[in-house]
Amino acid sequence: MTDSKYFTTTKKGEIFELKAELNSDKKEKKKEAVKKVIASMTVGKDVSALFPDVVNCMQTDNLELKKLVYLYLMNYAKSQPDMAIMAVNTFVKDCEDPNPLIRALAVRTMGCIRVDKITEYLCEPLRKCLKDEDPYVRKTAAVCVAKLHDINAQLVEDQGFLDTLKDLISDSNPMVVANAVAALSEIAESHPSSNLLDLNPQSINKLLTALNECTEWGQIFILDCLANYMPKDDREAQSICERVTPRLSHANSAVVLSAVKVLMKFMEMLSKDLDYYGTLLKKLAPPLVTLLSAEPELQYVALRNINLIVQKRPEILKHEMKVFFVKYNDPIYVKLEKLDIMIRLASQANIAQVLAELKEYATEVDVDFVRKAVRAIGRCAIKVEQSAERCVSTLLDLIQTKVNYVVQEAIVVIKDIFRKYPNKYESVIATLCENLDSLDEPEARAAMIWIVGEYAERIDNADELLESFLEGFHDESTQVQLQLLTAIVKLFLKKPTETQELVQQVLSLATQDSDNPDLRDRGYIYWRLLSTDPVAAKEVVLAEKPLISEETDLIEPTLLDELICYIGTLASVYHKPPSAFVEGSRGIVHKSLPPRTGSSESAESPDAAPSGAPPSEQPAVIPTQGDLLGDLLNLDLGPPVSGPPVATTSVQMGAVDLLGGGLDSLLRSDVGGSPAMGGTGFTAPSAVMPANLGPPPSGGLGDLFDLAGGVGTLSGSHVAPKTVWLPAMKAKGLEISGTFSRQVGAISMDLLLTNKALQVMSDFAIQFNRNSFGLAPAAPLQIHAPLAPNQTVEISLPLNTVGSVMKMDPLNNLQVAVKNNIDVFYFSTLYPLHILFVEDGKMERQMFLATWKDIPNENEAQFQIRDCPLSAARCACSRPSNQKQLVPEHTAW
Repeated sequence: MTDSKYFTTTKKGEIFELKAELNSDKKEKKKEAVKKVIASMTVGKDVSALFPDVVNCMQTDNLELKKLVYLYLMNYAKSQPDMAIMAVNTFVKDCEDPNPLIRALAVRTMGCIRVDKITEYLCEPLRKCLKDEDPYVRKTAAVCVAKLHDINAQLVEDQGFLDTLKDLISDSNPMVVANAVAALSEIAESHPSSNLLDLNPQSINKLLTALNECTEWGQIFILDCLANYMPKDDREAQSICERVTPRLSHANSAVVLSAVKVLMKFMEMLSKDLDYYGTLLKKLAPPLVTLLSAEPELQYVALRNINLIVQKRPEILKHEMKVFFVKYNDPIYVKLEKLDIMIRLASQANIAQVLAELKEYATEVDVDFVRKAVRAIGRCAIKVEQSAERCVSTLLDLIQTKVNYVVQEAIVVIKDIFRKYPNKYESVIATLCENLDSLDEPEARAAMIWIVGEYAERIDNADELLESFLEGFHDESTQVQLQLLTAIVKLFLKKPTETQELVQQVLSLATQDSDNPDLRDRGYIYWRLLSTDPVAAKEVVLAEKPLISEETDLIEPTLLDELICYIGTLASVYHKPPSAFVEGSRGIVHKSLPPRTGSSESAESPDAAPSGAPPSEQPAVIPTQGDLLGDLLNLDLGPPVSGPPVATTSVQMGAVDLLGGGLDSLLRSDVGGSPAMGGTGFTAPSAVMPANLGPPPSGGLGDLFDLAGGVGTLSGSHVAPKTVWLPAMKAKGLEISGTFSRQVGAISMDLLLTNKALQVMSDFAIQFNRNSFGLAPAAPLQIHAPLAPNQTVEISLPLNTVGSVMKMDPLNNLQVAVKNNIDVFYFSTLYPLHILFVEDGKMERQMFLATWKDIPNENEAQFQIRDCPLSAARCACSRPSNQKQLVPEHTAW
């Protein structure tokens, strides 16, 4: 008999009976009672009153009964935390049971009981299970660490479980490795500041070895982890690709997509000249094609991912057009996705078969699909110039069918074809005009009006056609009204003598009888243009129009690169980054593709620097799993702080050089004499110094301490040029360049912000992570006007040293978060240590000696200078009595 009998009882007073049965001496009766309790719990009945009785059943050797009791515990422990403590002793005992299944069951249940009171009792059993001799127990314990971290992160860190978890990556059992990776990835996602998955070639090799023997979910965890790794060069990238490629033939579609994600990311580092690059392209096509033979829901997910892949690398599937042809029984959502990919893959080589397919689709019964198919024909004409004539011919054939919605869609796309190829296909206008009366959709009517107005000189009865639309002017949509107004003005400029009354009529309707402000304003503009300067009106209204682009629906390149890093996830289905749909997504670290080897991008992007290079060679953008980013996520996301004017300003690049010192005194006077902008004071060199800079123009070290320039001014100092700290490709179009300087005792960060995106940027804010010397902004980042596309603004941000302190590696590393209305972006740079030195650092002898002794001995570094041609006498020099000292504002580490 099946267990369904437990779900059919409707007896009253059942709780009392179950209580008696749970305390029975007979094992079978007790097991039956627990099954009834679980069944009641499953259907939503409250059986929490039986908690102590069920817990008493834990003391049993029967594995089935123990599983049922543990299931009950997981469900009710949160509502009965005081009673749940009763089960702790049994957990501890079961974690030492000879049977590994019972040990694993105990540790799994411990992780699922989310009660703070008992977590500290579970640490010791968990520690033993993490080092258990049986791999099944170890892999279960690894996942338990992630669950425990979600409940009490501090406890997990204090108990050293994270280090144990890292050690499990080197485990001999591949499933233990996979679960350790999964647990660490989970913790790293919820705590981006923790650099847990510190991957290196050795650990990557271990993961690749485990990859071949894991279960399918284990393989997905490892592949997702590999996708976050940045190979040091193209050879390592190729080696990883070679070992991941066999996963493409896996039966599980999630494994295939995860493997595709890794390969798509690492292909960025491979040169297109390599034979292997071409081989990899050929290997990627078959698994993607195979995904389309699954059930419709999986097909849709695969097609959404393929859409991204085709936009990034169309050459992968350029020979596989036929697999995207629509089947009669495909759901509409699959049909529309296939249609979109067909257009993206359309080329001169395959356009004939594509057009034949699209023409067939235009005769389907599904209206939405037919509309898309007709539009697709127009998009093909715009994309493949050689096929335009054939596309126009196909559209005319469809118009002859006289199917209303087909005709209307055809007219809309023919308007776009006219804009792409002016004065080329106007012979079809007569056919279009024949269908004027059948148009009832605003978009189709507006398109037809545009065609009549644009080619009015070639249509004999253009005035009559437009006048027919004018009769019901107030009943038309705004789109049609605006188009009709412009078309009649065009007609008047081309045939002024015949259409004077018509233009006066439409201008009167638009300006006097309309409540729509857009229509009214356009009418007034045309009226005044025509009445004051008809020549100017002709230049404005009949100006040559730019050709429309061939692909108007492509994803922005920076967003596309980010979405490629999320292949196989919801982001790749929505075509949106996780930050757009995940609640509380401020902690999400944005991913991007590595720069291509040998490209110009490599020279500009900090990430392209070889891993072996010293950190001072290039300010680096913080990697995906960057360390110490937690504090950066507490940015105030409200509007910019309002208050008294602060010593910052924003001007267009090239308007006034605020760093020259000419306006310094004026800016300083506004804020009570505090320094504002970078002037002629002591400006420290930035982290990036040109190799061929040479000595300062003044020459000699003596000039560095020359007092002729006044307090705080060193005449021989070099103002380092601004370097790119955050490239536009890493920050959705925002490029940040900068340098550090010190003037008259004040530190400032001189920034140059450039908007290289297509949208306006506003609501800027900045925050520093904890750092070695407590550097922090002394005022908010104030940009008083929104930053328009292609606009640059120059800011000087005053800094102080009163922020939180944490030793960094290297010591002068500074991690920065900049927020605007688009997103939060992170980067790191190195600041020169001499911006921390005070100009007047005189100290009493005793204080100097005491401070010197306070510095730990291990901080002392000794160097021996060899082959020095100078004698001791020549090296000796005396310092003038009024000379400055350079003393750090913070005690040395």
